[in-house]
Amino acid sequence: MKMWKKAASLALASALVVSLAACGSGSGSSSDSGDSDATAFKIGGIGPTTGDNAIYGTAVKNGIQLAVDEINADGGINGYQIEYQFEDDQSDSEKSVNAYNTLKDWGMQMLVGTVTSTPCVAVVEETHADNMFQFTPSATAVDSIQYDNAFRMCFSDPSQGTVSADYIADNSLAQKIAVIYNSSDTYSTGIYQNFVTEAEARGLEVVAAEAFTADSKTDFSVQIQKAKDSGAELVFLPIYYQEASLILAQADRAGFAPKWFGVDGMDGILNVEGFDGSLAEGVMFLTPFTPNAEDEATQTFVANYEKEFGDTPIQFAADAYDCMYTIKAAVEQADITPDMSISDICDAMKTAMTEITIDGLTGKQITWGEDGEPSKEPTVVVIENGEYSVL
Repeated sequence: MKMWKKAASLALASALVVSLAACGSGSGSSSDSGDSDATAFKIGGIGPTTGDNAIYGTAVKNGIQLAVDEINADGGINGYQIEYQFEDDQSDSEKSVNAYNTLKDWGMQMLVGTVTSTPCVAVVEETHADNMFQFTPSATAVDSIQYDNAFRMCFSDPSQGTVSADYIADNSLAQKIAVIYNSSDTYSTGIYQNFVTEAEARGLEVVAAEAFTADSKTDFSVQIQKAKDSGAELVFLPIYYQEASLILAQADRAGFAPKWFGVDGMDGILNVEGFDGSLAEGVMFLTPFTPNAEDEATQTFVANYEKEFGDTPIQFAADAYDCMYTIKAAVEQADITPDMSISDICDAMKTAMTEITIDGLTGKQITWGEDGEPSKEPTVVVIENGEYSVL
């Protein structure tokens, strides 16, 4: 194994702090459905590595791979190596369920995924029925983890909407706000609804709320004009970076230059082919990770990721990387072994996840409740000179 991976493992060991809040343990023996000859943990991943959202799925796939390589090089989990397989779902629910079944046939014991919300809502029905542990790095819809076998690393949609409104109000960024959102997307509508509720509670005025759908996401001239005519000082974009890049370009042509505020789906906008990155200058958005942060753990992760994959990691890679080290911590907390049944592993993980505290790339002192939601501080960045700067 490459020396840099060993070095990265040692560096992360000092950065990831695992606090054991109780002496919980999992089922020590395998059930009849367990594999008494199992010599490795089989962990699967699901997300889009082709299609419109490929940047997200590829980042998650790579983030998991980097963590798996480091963990295996450092002796594995409880002395067992990890076997890892990732399946492409093209951000499609039916394909995601098919990917899940493929991984089940392979022998998957735990799932990191899915990457996007709508497929995750479909797949969690399957993992719940099988009582398999599921840990999504980035699916934000509330229903993505509606069952007790499922946890997430990222904030939920309601949290992003609420935190965004609070940040705008607390920092007096604007009084009159327009929203452009995707009414056909669970992710976008969930954030939008909670943003409007919190904005009104904080005394902000939502002067325009303009929707589009998956079938009309290339021409935003009507939405932009209505936002402009409303006198909006800031436009909130609870959408993905592809549509955001078009909105910024079309607003520029329309002579509309408000403040812009987005959420974690904005990450990746500077990498859109053909997009003039200067149009994103001053854009603010929620993100749990910035690759230019100066802490040692982030710099080590970024250097190793760039060396391995030839690209700078986005937050989805960092979320996935943290997922794997969280799984390691929970498995060790519960003393889980790969010969246990899928259901026994899941039951042990449900308890262990509520007993650990993680210092990761995407947050410090991260904990989880029985509802699967993480507790961590949000971070807001602004794009300056083509880079993310923490506000």
